[in-house]
Formats: sequence, structure tokens, C-alpha cells
Amino acid sequence: MNRREWLRSVCCGLLWLLSAACLWAGGARNVILFLGDAAGIPTLNAASIYGYQAPRKLFVQNMPYIGLMETSTASQWVSDSAAGMTAIMTGVKTHNGMISQGPDGVRGKQDGRELKTILEYAEERGLSTGVITNDVLTGATPAACYAHVNDRRKQAEIFAQLLQPRAGDGPDVLIGAGGTKLLDAIRGIVPEPEKAFRERGYVLAHRLEDVPVDAQRILVLYPDGHFDLGAAVDRAIQLLSRNRKGYFLMVESDLHTDDIVLGLERAVEFDRVIRRTAERLKGTPTLIVFTADHSYDFRIHSGRIGEPLLTEAERKQPTRNVETVRWTNIRRDDTHTAEEVLIAAQGPGADQVRGVLSNTDVFRIILNAYGWKPASSSR
Repeated sequence: MNRREWLRSVCCGLLWLLSAACLWAGGARNVILFLGDAAGIPTLNAASIYGYQAPRKLFVQNMPYIGLMETSTASQWVSDSAAGMTAIMTGVKTHNGMISQGPDGVRGKQDGRELKTILEYAEERGLSTGVITNDVLTGATPAACYAHVNDRRKQAEIFAQLLQPRAGDGPDVLIGAGGTKLLDAIRGIVPEPEKAFRERGYVLAHRLEDVPVDAQRILVLYPDGHFDLGAAVDRAIQLLSRNRKGYFLMVESDLHTDDIVLGLERAVEFDRVIRRTAERLKGTPTLIVFTADHSYDFRIHSGRIGEPLLTEAERKQPTRNVETVRWTNIRRDDTHTAEEVLIAAQGPGADQVRGVLSNTDVFRIILNAYGWKPASSSR
């Protein structure tokens, strides 16, 4: 390379950096929302002690910006995932059981007004979007990103709405549980769902490993939620990052402690996924937000520092489908609760996360980070 070519190369590089700096100065180009389903403050505290034998060791407990978030619905103090995630994704509180529809609806009986979701705002603006969950892909949390129904139990209708998106061409990355059961569930609505998804550009698979590297849109339906969530997040970011306009990605981990050991282990691992992702994207125009849709009745009631939180016998004892658990140090009632949950963030716009917020404020924080104005009215 001669001197002239070298100077041209340097100038081009500087121009790119300047243009990127101008773009990033306006806020976030990408947003990743990590959602711990039922990850109340007590669960996070227990996960830190369970995983690291000390409090305050989780990454999300040490992010640059931290606050508390209340989780009430339009009509009840205690939220389910449908109402909780609808508030986060649309900025409007609704009733339990309802997916991205307004409180003028009645669960299972009457539709409420459609509420535009953050994912749909992103799709309208040409960004790439993705939804990842280790729950069923039509579960209330992921469904609130892309569907609008008056009852979360309408699984077939929720899944079928992916083939008729309200904005853009719908999510580009869909990874979750459900397997062939989900495809079978919508055959009454869509006779050949595999063909229909492929016609919309999706590569359909039941393992991430079977997806070609150059795939542009993917639908991965694992048979259950026991897959590598970190690998799924890495693959999603790799795919979504191809879009220069940016992306929106929602990642859910089911952290209910109805199964105490599974819930705590998932909480520790989810935190590690968030840490790796945040470290990888630090310094990029990416807002990363962690929060929960609601809390859960799970408490540490005793225990000595330096001793295991759970005994060896307790670690092997099943707790799922057991209404009440009273162990040496742990008490758990199998129910959601109303107390505030943690919200934590880093990146452009993260400084808006402070104090005690409403679940509807998350919507505002993310839109502000992108530099977007909310629609004047819902559809």
C-alpha cells in the first residue's frame, strides 16, 4: 500500500467513525430486553447466595443503572405474565390474561383495543427483531411482543398471528420451546404451517445447530426449554446485527421457583448470559435492560453464612406441583406476588432507569432510547 492509498484508507476510517458517532449520539441503535419471568428481588437474592455463597454477586445487581419497578395491572395488584409483559411492551396496563390488548377488553369474551408493541415499532422502522424464550414460544411473555388476543390460552391463534404480522414482516428470529406440538396446534387455522413459514422466509428447525449460518430469518422450535440460551442469544445477535438500522431483541428465561433448584440454577445461568452479552456489547449503541414481569412468593427464612442454602436432600427433592414448601432455610408458596422487582440497565438511555418506576415506564425508556415518539393512539 502506497502513501496515498494509506491516507485514503485512514480518512475513510475516520469518516466512518465520525458518522457512527453522530448516529450513536442520538441514542440506542439496538435494544436487548432480558426478562426474568417471576424473577422477584427475593429470587435474585437467593440465586446469588445459591450460586456464589454471597449476596450481590449477580451481574444484574451491579449494572450501572438500577431501580425498582412496580408490577400492578389495570385491575389487580398481582400480575400474571400476560398483563405484566403487555405493560412493558406497550406502555399500557391491562387485565391479567390479556395479550397486548387494552383494559377495555374482557378476558376470553371481548377484545380490547390493539396496543402497538415495541417490536412492532421497530418493525415499522425497518429494524430487525427477535424473540427468544426457554418457555413455549406462544407463552404470555413472548406472545406480548408480537400477538394481540383477549386470552393467553388461545395458543393456536397467537402462533398463527406470526404469519400475519401487524407491522413489517414480523420477528426475524424466533427461538423457543413448543416443538411439533405448536405446528400441529395451528393446522386447523393454517393447514400447512411448515410451508407457510418457509414462504415467509423462515428456516424452520428444531435445533439451533441445524440452522444454516447464512439464514436470514429463523424459527427454531425446541421440544422443551432445556437448551443453551446463551448460544441462542449469540446466534440471534449475529443475525440481527446485519441490519445497519439496528434491532430489538427480547430474551426471556422462566425463573419461576415452583421447581426451586431449576429456578435458582436458571437464574444464575441467565445472569451469566446477560453478563457475557453486556460485556460483548459494551461501547456499542446498545441499550441492555433487565427486569421481571412480576415477583414470586419465595423467601430465605433462615440460614448461616458459609453453609449451603439447600441441603443435599433438598437439592434432590422435587417441588413442582407442590403448593407450599417449608425447607430448612427456604419457604415457598406457589403463587405470584405484588412487590416491586429489579430493573437494571446499561448503554444509551440507561440513565432513565432510577428510582421506583411503573412497569409501563419500560416502554417509555426504550422508545426514548431509540429516539421515537409513541403513537398518538393505538390501532
